[in-house]
Order: sequence, then C-alpha cells, then structure tokens
Amino acid sequence: MKTSIATVSISGNLVEKLEAIAAAGFDGIEIFEQDFIAHDGTPREVGELIRSMGLDITLFQPFRDFEGLPERLRAKAFERAERKFDLMQELGTDLVLVCSSCHPEALGGIDRASADVAELGERAAKRGLRVGFEALAWGHHVNDHRDAWEIVRRADQPNVGLILDSFHTLGRGIDPDTIRRIPGDRIFFVQLADAPRIDMDLLYWSRHFRNMPGEGDLDVTGFMMAVMATGYAGPVSLEIFNDQFRGGLPRGIARDGYRSLIAMMDDVRRAEPSIASDLPPIPARSRVGGVSFVEFATRGDEAEALESMLETLGFRHSGTHIAKALTLWTQGEIRILVNRETTGFASSAYAMHGTTVCDVGIAVEDAADTVDRAGRLGADPFGQPIGPGELDIPAIRGLSGSVLHFIDEASGLSDVWSVEFTKTQTGGTDAGLRRIDHLAQTMSYDEMLSWSLFYTTLFEMRKSPMVDVVDPDGLVRSQALEARDGAFRITLNGAETHRTMAGHFLADSFGASVQHIALASDDIFATSDALVARGFTPLPMSDNYYADLAARFDLAPDMLARLRDGNILYDEDAQGAFFQLYSCPYAGGMFFEIVERRGGYAGYGAPNAPFRIAAQKRLMRQKGIPKR
Repeated sequence: MKTSIATVSISGNLVEKLEAIAAAGFDGIEIFEQDFIAHDGTPREVGELIRSMGLDITLFQPFRDFEGLPERLRAKAFERAERKFDLMQELGTDLVLVCSSCHPEALGGIDRASADVAELGERAAKRGLRVGFEALAWGHHVNDHRDAWEIVRRADQPNVGLILDSFHTLGRGIDPDTIRRIPGDRIFFVQLADAPRIDMDLLYWSRHFRNMPGEGDLDVTGFMMAVMATGYAGPVSLEIFNDQFRGGLPRGIARDGYRSLIAMMDDVRRAEPSIASDLPPIPARSRVGGVSFVEFATRGDEAEALESMLETLGFRHSGTHIAKALTLWTQGEIRILVNRETTGFASSAYAMHGTTVCDVGIAVEDAADTVDRAGRLGADPFGQPIGPGELDIPAIRGLSGSVLHFIDEASGLSDVWSVEFTKTQTGGTDAGLRRIDHLAQTMSYDEMLSWSLFYTTLFEMRKSPMVDVVDPDGLVRSQALEARDGAFRITLNGAETHRTMAGHFLADSFGASVQHIALASDDIFATSDALVARGFTPLPMSDNYYADLAARFDLAPDMLARLRDGNILYDEDAQGAFFQLYSCPYAGGMFFEIVERRGGYAGYGAPNAPFRIAAQKRLMRQKGIPKR
C-alpha cells in the first residue's frame, strides 16, 4: 500500500510541508495547485525537490469546472487542460484530478459529461497522462460517485478512471457498499477524510471541518473496506481541510495523518482479511488492564509536601528503590512513585515543570507488541540507561514529553515491584481507596484531536463526545477515553485561554501533562471520614451548591447533610449515581479527586466541574497561590 497526503492538509510553505510529510513516513503527495503556485521554484525544480525527499507525486489537483460547459466555454476549458498537462509533465506526475463542475453555466446530462471526459482522456493519452474524475458532494449536476462512475464507464478510455473521496460519499449519506460494484482497476485514486457530524452546508463542512480518519464520526473504515473489496491496489491518500490544522505544526499534523492511515488500514485488514491480504501486519490494539503506577518527579520541600499529602490520603510508604532516590507508596491496587533523582529523565522533567507526573505505567497484555504497534504508528520511543538489577521496561514518549511504560505479566515485567524495590514495613490502615479511576491530562485545545487519535489507535479504547466545561474565565473542552470494561480511563482537557484554571496550569507548568488523578473508593463516606481523621483537608464547597443539589435531585435530608458535611459533590443519571471529593490544590495547581460510582454511572461529573473550578480558584486566591 502506497501512503499519500495532499499538501493542502499540512500547514506551512511548500518546503515545510514536504519536509514534514517525508519525516512522517509517507510515500507520496498530492500536490495541490495553490501550494505549487505560491512556491517560487519552476515546475521541474519542484518535481526534483519532491523526489529528492523520497516522495512521489501521486496526483496533481484540482482541475475544476470542466465538464458540461456550453461551447464558448468548453473550448477554453480544454485550453486550460492542455496548460495543466504541460505543467504535470514538467513536475513529473501522470494523474490529474478533475472534480465535477460547480460552474453556474454547466449543463447536465451523463452523455454530455462522458463525451467531454472521453475527449479529455484522448488528449491526455497523447502525452502519456491519466485523468481521474471525482464527484464533488456539492457538484451542480454530478454529486454522487455512482454518477461519476457511469461517466467514466461511458467515456470508455483506458487512461480515464474514477477518483473516490470518503467525505463526498459519506458526507452525503451514500452507502459505501455501492463502491463494491465498481471494477478495482477503474478506480485510479482514493482520498480519505473523516469529519464530526455537523448539520451544515456540505461545502462549508468540507472546507473547514475535515479531520483524520478516526478523529471524526464518519465510517471511513467501512468506506475503505468497500474500496479494497473491488481489488483496488493504488495509493491511499489523505485530503484534509481544517482550520485548526492550518495553524498547527506541520510535523505534528503529518505524523497524525500517517498514524491515522496505518491504523485504519490495519482495521480494514482485520475486518476483512481476504480483501487486504497484502497489507503488512502490525500488532493489534493493546487491551489495557489499568494504570500500573503513576510517577512524580519532585525535589526538596515539594517532595516532602507531596508525601505528606499521600499520607493524609491513606497511602503507605511500602518500598524503596534499590539504586535510585525513588519511593513507592501504595493503597489498594494504586501505586504512586515519588522520584527525587537529580540526574536522568525525572530530574529533567522536574527542571522543566516543577513537581509533575513524569511517567505513567500501563498494564497491558503484551508490552513488546504495544511498543511495536506504537512505533509503527509513529510514536517516539523512550529509553535510558538500565542499572544493575533493574528491568528493561518498554516505553514510549507521551504528552508533553512524559513517558508511558508498559508492564505485562507474561514477560515478568509485573515483578518489577519485588525485583527493584526493597520492602518497607509501615503499619496502619488505608482510607478505602482501591484503584485509579482516571487520569486527567491537560493540553491546548489544538492538541486534543492528536492525543485522542494517539490513544484510540494504540489501545482498545472508545471516546465519548466532547463537552464544554465552564470555567469562570472561559471554556475548557473535555473528552473522555476509556477501555470498554472501564479499567483504564483518561480525560483530555483542552484549554483555549490561559485565564482558565486548566490554561494557567498549562502555562505555568510549561506544559505538564497530568493535572489531576482520580482515585476510586467503594464507600466515599467511609473514605471521607478516614481522610479527615488523617488530617486531610477537602476542597470547601459553597452552601449554594448544596441548596442547588436539593432543588435538582430528590435527595433525602440526611444524604444531603452527609454530602455537605464532607464537601462531597453529587451527580446522577438514569444508570446510577456519582460522588466526588477533591483535595485542595497543591504544587501550584495539581489536585487529587476521590470518586465513587454507583450503579451504571459512566460519566465524570461534568455538571459539577464549574462549581469545583470556582471553589479551587477561590481558595487559590485566598492563599495567594498562582492560578495554574
């Protein structure tokens, strides 16, 4: 399979686009005419530049408003085409995309269109060139790939074929299985794009909201399965128009595009092996068993304060690393590491962010396969020197340069706690915290699609719809990703302004990845009592919040009193109830959350977020803490 991407999908000038596309691993490009025109090199120089980077020019596009024109305009259209053929030959590419006409004077009729396309094919054949015809979803007379195919079929020229675009088919709600009836050798090129489901004008939707396969709501995989069933063996390319991507970093966008293509084609191969037998196999998405550990990089008084907070939360110091300034704190299935190293990765993370979550360990079925898949999808590997007696645990880079380690049982990596740590005897009882419910990662809003794609292509995870979280000083976008059994959950929180609490945290910590950790209890009231007995100070909530709870939910007076007394937040839906208790902010803006889920409640208490944020900001102002 040859991978390709349209230059219009990537931000930057032509050279920056090409460098990013080549670095991401693509085989070729669709050169968008506007990108070429804006460049100051000759067509021959541009072609040589592209090939010097190891890329092919898979397609020249677009050639617009061609078919069905009245005679006075028809002649001019063929004259334009001949000039484009000259350009293509200098560039060194043989396929042009002709999109169905939107010209106000264009005339309808399949026979008229096929006659025009046939003559264009004859002219192209004299130059050794090919013509691909595509139905635009908003074309005046041709807006369905089935009509485009009929035009190509009637043109009956070997160098004239069909170009398919997933957006034009799926955006109009056309059944992609209709593609299966088209001979694969008559399909010359395939373009892919996803998009969120939005009820708006098709042209505006397409020009501003396309995204990478897997980032939206369209069945791009089903579309590609239908294409592959025809026997198609040509390039698979991305054509993305997105306002957010236009302002993004070229290399990041290109990397996401490559990741999305490889993951989607692997999904096609797994769904219908018989139609994609020539695709290179890669390990399957990893099934996640949960968070194995969370590691903080910290130092000095900040480390002492962090460990003091862990003690008030009921954690016990249960182990010390055999060679590093690294302590292990445990409760239930939860493991938290406190790293005071002054060299190595954790030290660098502390120097950059201050006290921060620098490393997250994830329990998977096969750690080696997980890293292998991550590498095939373009993730950055991580490694540092291994000391005597230490295990070599596979790892990759995560958000903001943090690290994700993968731990499995089969290869013995889950023995790391007995191999690398000496047991520390500490007494006392815990506070009833059992497991990590979820991790909350903070990022800029522009990064959310990228990291959603990262997690959902690497792990077996589903994503919830994006929601708006109201901060007193702006909006934060939030999206939850979770394993199907709920063993592993992450919320991605995208800040659009530094004035929000998430934005302050992001700016002041220079991009730290994890802002809070949610710990699960089976009885939040018992946990609350145990925490208070240990000196834990919960985030104080206003009486107004509890008065509103009484109005919104049918809560018994004694339940409402228990919630108020413990500063516990509450939400419910048709499936169950949700309880939340927060620590006060520490280390400039991080915090812990304690939750209890009852029944089938699967959310994250989003209705409570504005009140929690307001309480945190109020407390931080009182104490003079910077509002990260």
